[in-house]
Amino acid sequence: METKDIILELRTKHGLSQDALAEKVYVTRQAVSRWENGETVPNTETLKLLSSLFDVSINTLLGSPRKLICQCCGMPLEDGSISREPDGAFNEEYCKWCYTDGKFAYTSVEELTDFLVSHMANDQFPPDQARAYFSGMLPTLNHWKK
Repeated sequence: METKDIILELRTKHGLSQDALAEKVYVTRQAVSRWENGETVPNTETLKLLSSLFDVSINTLLGSPRKLICQCCGMPLEDGSISREPDGAFNEEYCKWCYTDGKFAYTSVEELTDFLVSHMANDQFPPDQARAYFSGMLPTLNHWKK
């Protein structure tokens, strides 16, 4: 979906008129109309306000133009799994299990690898294979790059 369709859908889903949405994000009704007609896209600060108001990531508002993955564990990120900062804002770099309220859950790549192997290994993905996979993949993520 395009940004214009997403904003329209979220606005109507939340029972807001264009005027009411404009008031909540400090713009004019005409600005909301231009977004919904695809003439313009909200600026960065307004996208942050819309993200907070509708409880969706900026990536979602922009039509999910990029596939997000946690830069700590490699898990695909969706709105329900994206971490948050202490002020409640989305942090689109990490999942909520690796990073919450400004703190990381894992202090080393080895600690995370042990956790992932213990929870993801199975008959089709034996522990040795899982460990080899995570030992190769995790250091490529931004959080663990040296």
